[in-house]
Amino acid sequence: MTEENTVFKSSLNKAMHLCSRREYCISDIKNKLQTWGINKSESDKIISVLKKENFINEMRYSEAFVKDKYNQNKWGKIKIKYSLKMKSIPSDLIEKALECINEDTYIQRLKDILAERKKTIKAKNPYEMKGKLYRYAMSKGFENSLISDILDDIV
Repeated sequence: MTEENTVFKSSLNKAMHLCSRREYCISDIKNKLQTWGINKSESDKIISVLKKENFINEMRYSEAFVKDKYNQNKWGKIKIKYSLKMKSIPSDLIEKALECINEDTYIQRLKDILAERKKTIKAKNPYEMKGKLYRYAMSKGFENSLISDILDDIV
């Protein structure tokens, strides 16, 4: 067995082990392979094997990413969408993954986040309070129109 073949197999096994432990997208694995010193052609072969064997599935990764960031980090759709785009996930997969978020619970989540944050903010007047809450909700990745509608009710 040649040394190139040995490096390929060991890198493939290492990548399979990583993918069996948690979800990875293609760009994450490409970055890992690059840090391991694997060239582009070998990297492409490894990724094609991982895709064929279903170790990597972009749709499965997208859905898991959306659920994690929405439930644990309390991110809005805009921030989630942007983060997935940064990982080179196709737009159609991002849209499908975002559909798993229930619209009613999404609105309630924003209301809860803003109500909780309002308790900790010191503001001189309602206008200042609204501005601080608006910026906070924007930083969490929620939509402008939704934030404005909810802030009208809260402040």
